[in-house]
This record gives sequence, C-alpha cells and structure tokens, in this order.
Amino acid sequence: MMKRFFVCIGLLLGVVSLAVSQDKYKKPALEQKGSWSMIMVPDLQNYVKWQRNQPLVDLMMAWIVDNIDTLNIKMVMGVGDLVENDGKITNDYDGDQTSKSQWEYVSKAFSKLDGKVPYMAATGNHDYSIDPKGNRTSMYSQFFTTERNHLNQKLLVQNTRNEQGQPTLENSAFEIKGLNGKDYLFMTVEFGPRDTVLAWAHRVAALPQYKNHRVVLATHEYLNAKDARTTGKINWIYWEPYNVDNMIQKSPRIELPGANNGQQIWEKTVQPASNIELVLCGHISGEGYRKDKNNAGKTVHQILFDAQSMGGGHREGNGGDGWLRILEFFPDGKTVKVRTFSPLFGISPTTRQFAWKLDARNEYTIRFD
Repeated sequence: MMKRFFVCIGLLLGVVSLAVSQDKYKKPALEQKGSWSMIMVPDLQNYVKWQRNQPLVDLMMAWIVDNIDTLNIKMVMGVGDLVENDGKITNDYDGDQTSKSQWEYVSKAFSKLDGKVPYMAATGNHDYSIDPKGNRTSMYSQFFTTERNHLNQKLLVQNTRNEQGQPTLENSAFEIKGLNGKDYLFMTVEFGPRDTVLAWAHRVAALPQYKNHRVVLATHEYLNAKDARTTGKINWIYWEPYNVDNMIQKSPRIELPGANNGQQIWEKTVQPASNIELVLCGHISGEGYRKDKNNAGKTVHQILFDAQSMGGGHREGNGGDGWLRILEFFPDGKTVKVRTFSPLFGISPTTRQFAWKLDARNEYTIRFD
C-alpha cells in the first residue's frame, strides 16, 4: 500500500514538473512595444542535401511568415551555405540530392517569403564550384534574383559583379529607411570575398548618402567559435569525377585567388568604415561574439551562428534542429536583444521546453554607440 502511495506521488510530481516546464515556455514575441526584428538564418546545407531533412526548412520559413507581424520582421538574412555542393550530379554518402535539386529546393523554400518580407542570402563555400586554379562559379544567380520578390527589388540600391562579370545578388545592398528613426543598409559579400568586392563594399559604405546609415554586413566566413576572426588562406575543393565505394573523391584544397579571410575583411572593409556596426556570419559550427572599435571609435558587434552540427551532425542528423536567430531592435535605436529559437521544437507542446537556447552564448543584449 505504501509503495503504491509513493508511486502515485512520484507520478503526480512528474505531471506537475512537466506542467511547470511547459508553463515556462514563452511564444516568440517582442519584448518592447515598437521594436522591429531581423531573422538570421544559419547554414542550411545539411537540411537541403537530404530529402528527409528538407521539410524542416519549409517549417522554418513558414514560421518566419507566421511571425512577420508578431515580431515586426523587417529583414531576413542568411549567412551562406544554402546548398551542400554546387557541382554534383550523382548521389553518395553525403546527400541524396544532386546540386540542381538542392538549388531548386532551397530556392523554393525561400519563395515562401516572396511578397511578404525582404530577404538576403549570402553565399558560402559550399555554394561554389571551383576549377583546379581556384576560379569559382555558382548556380546561385539562376535561382536567387531580384525579380522573384518585389520587396527585394524595391529595396535593392547597390550591387557588384560576380567572378564571371555578371551582376548578381552575391554582393549587394538593400536600404530600409526610418526604422525607429534610423536608416539602415543591409549588405552581403560573397564567401572569401575577392579584393575587388571588398573595395566595392568599402566604397559603398563611404558614399555620402549612407553616411548616417547603420550598415549590417552578412558574410559567410568571418568569426570562429572562440570569438576570434578567421585567419589563413581561403581555399576550397572540387569533386573529382570518381565515385569510390559510394564516396565522391575530393581534390586537395585549392587556394582561391584574391580571396580574403575574416581578419582581412575586418582590416580592409569593416574597421575603416564609420557606419558598419554589425557583422553576421556562419560557416563554423557553434556560436561566437566579439566587439571592437572601428577607426571612427564606434563599436562593431560581430556575431557567428551556425547550427549545422546540431541535431545529429551532417550525415545522420536532421540538419540543425531548426534553429534561427531573432534579433530584436528596441525602439531606443541602440539596444538589440539576441535570442535563439527553434520552430521545430516550438511547434509541439511535447518539445516546447527545448525551443529556446537560454545560455549566455545564445541569449544576450548588445548596444550600439
């Protein structure tokens, strides 16, 4: 009898504990009335390369659409690696989708945002094919064009050319004026940006018409998970035309001509600018943050977020557990609350207690000067 009593008490406490944990769940909402939000989309490659994982990206994009009004979302910024590989026509151990299928899928996923919210998608190393000399090409421009989303076309004010000399969104800038009294320029530069691209970005930021704008720069490789800017040569591989035991053979890493690492991006473009105040990046799994003063004495906040290793890794996992970053810009024009949320966990009462990352690396506040 006594044993049954303790069993019942244990079950009751378990139910109460579950109820309490679920009561603690807070549906995403603005912390301050009058705020606006930007959504940071981390590397998507491990969702896109497996057909089984692709619905998670659909869920993430649908969640963004559902929360445009709730969170007053004004911009969505992806930090690169939209696909796993740009030049593959076979299936193998590292994905069951060809490159064309990957680009078609991720393009369709982003199309959920068309006509609803502007978005920018930086390019990562996996979004390029290279030749033995390191010259790069990509199918990016075939699938990400301004014409598909009239909100993007409306805001696009600057762009430069890709390595083939074609005007694309790989290096571009969108302007939004009057966000709580502040004008913004959202800019992307390609993975390992070439010297010509950094010169373009530096010149754009220095144009008199953007003197009083706050510039938000997104690039792929910039910061690592130890809060240091990346150094060393920028290189990539190409897939040899051999499949050995279900493994596509890769070339040795090849240096990309004229490409720049995170430290060089800082020295050549970010530090000299008076108005680049926020840099977003991916590429390296995990979280990172640092702040430094630019040459004008202003604080530059630099944020890494890449969830590709979460959710089980890149071959056996689900692609990244659906994690997104919410950046809430407060009405004071100075304060930004950074939060990390998973629509995948948040969609069910069973998993909502896991929907927020609440540690100091994933939820914090930054302040512009």
